[in-house]
Amino acid sequence: MNREGIVIRNTGSSFLVRLDDGSETNCRVKGNFRIKGIRTTNPVAVGDRVSVTKAADDADYITAIAPRRNYIIRRASNLSKESHILAANIDCTLLVVSIRDPFTPTTFIDRFLATAEAYAVPAALVLNKEDIWDDDDHELAEGLRILYTSIGYPVFKVSAVSGEGIGELREFLHDKTTLLAGNSGVGKSSLINALVPGAELKTGRVSDIHHTGTHTTTFSEMVPLPDGGQLIDVPGVKGFGTIGFKASEVSHYFPEIFRYGRECRYGDCKHTGEPGCAVRQALEEHLISESRFASYLSILEEIADKDKYRKPF
Repeated sequence: MNREGIVIRNTGSSFLVRLDDGSETNCRVKGNFRIKGIRTTNPVAVGDRVSVTKAADDADYITAIAPRRNYIIRRASNLSKESHILAANIDCTLLVVSIRDPFTPTTFIDRFLATAEAYAVPAALVLNKEDIWDDDDHELAEGLRILYTSIGYPVFKVSAVSGEGIGELREFLHDKTTLLAGNSGVGKSSLINALVPGAELKTGRVSDIHHTGTHTTTFSEMVPLPDGGQLIDVPGVKGFGTIGFKASEVSHYFPEIFRYGRECRYGDCKHTGEPGCAVRQALEEHLISESRFASYLSILEEIADKDKYRKPF
């Protein structure tokens, strides 16, 4: 008999499913399920609604996945696969950023936001570790806040240690299923501990030598919020590779570039030197951020390199 439920934890080798009756069961995935045209490292993701069947060996197996409302995906580090799904069926994705220890590059931020746009997932930013900022850090954080709010992304400045900004963030997350993502070491686990009293997730220390974070989250898990909603915590990533982008569509995933791009002389303008380019004009007039435009160009270059590699010699 099939039972239905939601995947709330993915350890890589097994999946914890919360069934509709409120019970939880550990499940596995049959081998043939993994190779039915699914080019990802994880054909099942946290947030997936699934069907569960008990097999002859008395073990529970996931046998089907319901159509996904949306998902967030990134290029996988495993070269034998194409992609890795971070989470499915989410209302929002929250990218946790740190100004220092470690520093989160704007390229990483922009690639993540572009992916959220591509897969129709509303996104917001959290600038964490406000308690350790100096004057220069505060100035940079305010600059990032102004930049990204002007594009349309909510931005929160918080400290998981002092509690600054946590109340406002908690209100924003109320009744939402939210993917919590970020570089290794940005303080995601500490943030969850601040948002969910009693969560007691393990936290790690940032390397004094390289100023990079250590992986403290080793699997993806859904954590209930006390006032309604849930967070999906995923392992920190050191880079964010886009996947499935076409060069002609990249500007669609940068809202401000897309907005000015509609005024270009040519409908297929890539904004890389074509005459009558309204995006280049907006860039010169500081209406588009240089850092955002550089991120846009970096994705175009990545696509061009891949296309070149695919061509026969």
